[in-house]
Amino acid sequence: MSAVPSVVAGTGSLADRVILIAGAGGGFGSAAAVACAQAGATVVLLGRKPRRLDRVYAAVEAAGPEPLLYPLDLEGATPDDYATLAERLHSELGHLDGVLYCAADFAGLTPFELADPAAFARAVHVNLTAPAWLAQACLPLLRQSEDAALVFTVDDPARVGQAYWGGYGAAQHGLRGLIASLHDELGRSPVRVSGLQPGPMRTALRARAFSLDEDRRARDPAECAAAAVLLLSAAGAAHRGQILEA
Repeated sequence: MSAVPSVVAGTGSLADRVILIAGAGGGFGSAAAVACAQAGATVVLLGRKPRRLDRVYAAVEAAGPEPLLYPLDLEGATPDDYATLAERLHSELGHLDGVLYCAADFAGLTPFELADPAAFARAVHVNLTAPAWLAQACLPLLRQSEDAALVFTVDDPARVGQAYWGGYGAAQHGLRGLIASLHDELGRSPVRVSGLQPGPMRTALRARAFSLDEDRRARDPAECAAAAVLLLSAAGAAHRGQILEA
């Protein structure tokens, strides 16, 4: 698995594709959902806050095909809940062509000795265990597509591997290991696995670690969304097993 420079031009079409976005209510998730709809995808919006999803739904519906809402709290969801999700997707849409996982849990920078053990465990679960469970549940359905993509949003390892990042930082390193392992397992299957490192974005999650004054490099999430479309489209085959920096 290797990292490649930013590639956002020449994104492919998502016409006739069904794309599930976990964390669709967040800053990057909502931007990616709109971009996928503009590229022609039927987008399934998965998130834990129905009111926020409703706002994203309106924006996605205005951009492309009518989306679907699937409220689910990833912190409390069980493997059975993900299996039910996959069954619903199969029964209502007939197929699934891509999953973008961009949900995240980060409580803020905290010295390890002072960190709440429950907060540490929650960050590891939402940022690592939950995407693994979701991928496992969706794989049988993704395999039925001639070309499918599993895309995991990751953070900069040089940054989150530093002091005070706690469970979030640990989970981010584990997520890269999951991407590499799944890529090795699925290398000969129709399911492509890759990572997307968007870079600094102006989101609520990033605001928990950086103030606006010290974070002038941060971009609007919409500027990074084209990279998600690229990886989810057939053109993403060129980046199979890679971490794409946007």
